[in-house]
Amino acid sequence: MTQGSIVALVTPMFASGEIDWESLEALVEWHVSSGTVGIVPVGTTGESPTVSPQENCEIIRFVVEKTKSRMTVIAGTGANSTAEAIEFTASAKESGADACLLVTPYYNKPTQEGLVAHYSAIAEAVDLPQVLYNVPGRTACDLLPETVARLAVLPQVVAIKEATGSLERAREIRQLCGEAVAIYSGDDETSCDLMLEGAQGTISVTANVAPETMAQMADAAVKGDAELARSLDATLSGLHQTLFLESNPIPVKWALSYLDRIPPGIRLPLTGLSQQHHDEVIAAMQQAGVLT
Repeated sequence: MTQGSIVALVTPMFASGEIDWESLEALVEWHVSSGTVGIVPVGTTGESPTVSPQENCEIIRFVVEKTKSRMTVIAGTGANSTAEAIEFTASAKESGADACLLVTPYYNKPTQEGLVAHYSAIAEAVDLPQVLYNVPGRTACDLLPETVARLAVLPQVVAIKEATGSLERAREIRQLCGEAVAIYSGDDETSCDLMLEGAQGTISVTANVAPETMAQMADAAVKGDAELARSLDATLSGLHQTLFLESNPIPVKWALSYLDRIPPGIRLPLTGLSQQHHDEVIAAMQQAGVLT
């Protein structure tokens, strides 16, 4: 599995809500030149709940085409309907994605047995490497370590994005699954420590704004260079916090718009970043060295 910084990519939009394909291509090129090793289109940060099914597939196809195998593409194909997740995953495979990121079904709160059946059905339908995605703070559904171990026997299940922010949770998954499942951080604030403990990398929101420093930090961390990794992570600490002052991707899209990387568009029910937080995000970007 890919090691290092993987960006949970925003979906650039005009104020009208239409997708800005030119800016999306420019972001891909920026990440290639910055050392980002992987890219996740249409994850939570890419506004997967508000893009249409057709747009979901088009964005993934576009990103695969523009990366031209220069980065690993892990397509966001999760849904709270198993049938829809299968459709998205099949489309991603057809488009040439390297793997898929499958968030636990949200809102309908399946049991652990339901989660096993959900991921097993996708694996049976589409032969594409799966990265499980556990973010109970957003989904109201927690994929337990014991359930991850049950799913690890499926050859398609290769990794998990663990976004609880709990180092102990990641340790438990590693203890139960061994080398069968790679672990990626889904929580920027604890990602450095998790990688120093053996995680393969991070699927990062912060990487949208400071891709080069995030790539350098992740590279140092996965290589076990704790001093360098923690030094670089200290410069990113403000972004790790301020990019979550409001629901992701509100702050990160505002930051990228402030940097003139994307237009200010975001789709309802999400709205632009509240004025009261602007100075905090600006200060965090200055701390990270992306803004002077």
